[in-house]
Amino acid sequence: MSSLTLKQANTVIEKALARARAMKIKPLAVVVLDDAGHVKAAQREDGASMFRFDVALGKAWASVAMGVSSRALLKRAKDNPNFFVALAATAKGKFLPQTGGVLIRNEKGEILGAAGASGGTGEEDEEACVSGIQAAGLTADAAA
Repeated sequence: MSSLTLKQANTVIEKALARARAMKIKPLAVVVLDDAGHVKAAQREDGASMFRFDVALGKAWASVAMGVSSRALLKRAKDNPNFFVALAATAKGKFLPQTGGVLIRNEKGEILGAAGASGGTGEEDEEACVSGIQAAGLTADAAA
């Protein structure tokens, strides 16, 4: 299995932020995690609030931990809120099932990690991540 490189992670962030600027959304934080949930790269744009990093991290961490997009987790959480509250507590607050976390897959479909963004709406955050992942030559999995 291949692993996510620093160069790929940095490209994801650079292109996600470029997409956010093209969309004229609020300043973002973008976090890229490897398949074990460790931070590979992260940036917080000038003007993004201090909380943005933590929210982006939580979205990406939830995605990679559960092997699905944070959009899918949000849908699941609506039907089973107590379980998702327990997951967040178990994860010591790192688990955030809100739209804006996208799995990163290689050409074989294997999970390499996840990207999460925070600053815009969930849909805007997700679009920025998808754009960055694709620009890095990887597959974005934002399916619900």
